[in-house]
Amino acid sequence: MPTFPFSEADPIRYPGPPPKASEVVVVGGGVIGVTTALFLAQRGIPVTLLEKGRVAAEQSSRNWGWVRKQGRDEGELPVAIEAGRLWRQLAEECGEDIGLVETGVTYLAETDKELAGFDDFMRLAAAHDLDTRLLDGSETAKLIPGMARKFAGAMTTPSDMRAEPWLAVPALARLAARKGATIVENCAVRTLDIAAGKVRGVWTEAGFIEASTVLVAAGAWSSLFLRKHGVSIPQLSVRSTVAATEAMPEVHPGAAADDHIAFRRRRDGGYTLAAGGGSQLYVGPDAFRHVVKYLPALRANPFGVRYSPAAPSGFPDGWTTPRDWTAETQTPFERMRVLNPAPERSKLQAVEKNFGALFPQLGKVRLEASWAGMIDAMPDVVPVVDRVEALPGLFVATGMSGHGFGIGPGFGRVVADLIQGNAVGHDMSRFRLSRFSDGSALKLGPAL
Repeated sequence: MPTFPFSEADPIRYPGPPPKASEVVVVGGGVIGVTTALFLAQRGIPVTLLEKGRVAAEQSSRNWGWVRKQGRDEGELPVAIEAGRLWRQLAEECGEDIGLVETGVTYLAETDKELAGFDDFMRLAAAHDLDTRLLDGSETAKLIPGMARKFAGAMTTPSDMRAEPWLAVPALARLAARKGATIVENCAVRTLDIAAGKVRGVWTEAGFIEASTVLVAAGAWSSLFLRKHGVSIPQLSVRSTVAATEAMPEVHPGAAADDHIAFRRRRDGGYTLAAGGGSQLYVGPDAFRHVVKYLPALRANPFGVRYSPAAPSGFPDGWTTPRDWTAETQTPFERMRVLNPAPERSKLQAVEKNFGALFPQLGKVRLEASWAGMIDAMPDVVPVVDRVEALPGLFVATGMSGHGFGIGPGFGRVVADLIQGNAVGHDMSRFRLSRFSDGSALKLGPAL
């Protein structure tokens, strides 16, 4: 079976060299870093994006490809609504087919109790004038015909979209470069340079870049990098397995999920599949360090998380992964250019079985590709998007908790304004870094 299409063996499309100075340096070439760089470049701000491996090679291309408002946390929803508008705008500006289609997102409920669990979001959807609605059993069967199981009902948002992440994020990077952003791949940031208590620039494997502002948007690697500089965020990484079927007859044009299977139609005529309860947490030093903060999430189990005693060598929270290095020494980021976890065989077997059981008329479900990604998760399942008060000039946008692709352009625009000191237009208190240290109670957000 083919492996995931991005790896460090791929050609370097942005070879550099990096500049000697840049007003803003962005650490990380995922959807958040790319869109932040794009919006800054559109405004004429000198910005350099540095990626240790390849743009979009990690979770930003390995996700399910859902662009949704449905099921969002109350704090996220306004940003997600804006992100939907921006996706349409940016897809047009890219001039490339990124598979962006308005086909809806649907959550299936097997029981009346599960259906009643949608009530909270329905009230939120009404307050924001969304087209989200509840369906009864017969309406659900009409929306997705041919399902072998009967459902008590569903919640659906027809205006939600899907896109192909491995096409979309690289296309946005090309747009950012055309707008004037400098992008350099295969260039790890080793350390911040700090003088008089504020950021002065970054040291990379290619040398020093002077910069007054640095954004860390490094996904699963953010916590490891920030801890080196005395900034602690309780971020963990969980492995999620995904598969792609060969081209199959269409049973539903959009995306849907229940407790057993999540699926969405793809641009090439196949389906992207993931198993319900399909995430795995590798237990490492950070997991132990932050266990108290994660207790509410562990009890609620929002990712269906199972536990493994040790991450593979070199992973962000691996037991043997170095926690200390200098600007002159090789870092964990150079040792692992692309975080490429192996998919779980049991999960691949489960998605084949469960998708086939839900749609028996399709016959044998054949997978033509499989992969896994590391989701950067936070204890309350919402991201950190904030300036670091203790280090002027440092900003963080990480911990997207599996929600980052769809909301990415929204947070990219927000962070661009944060960096410039502009009003962002949204209440950002939900995403503040201090919520993990100011004694406030954590409010658990939704997993999907």
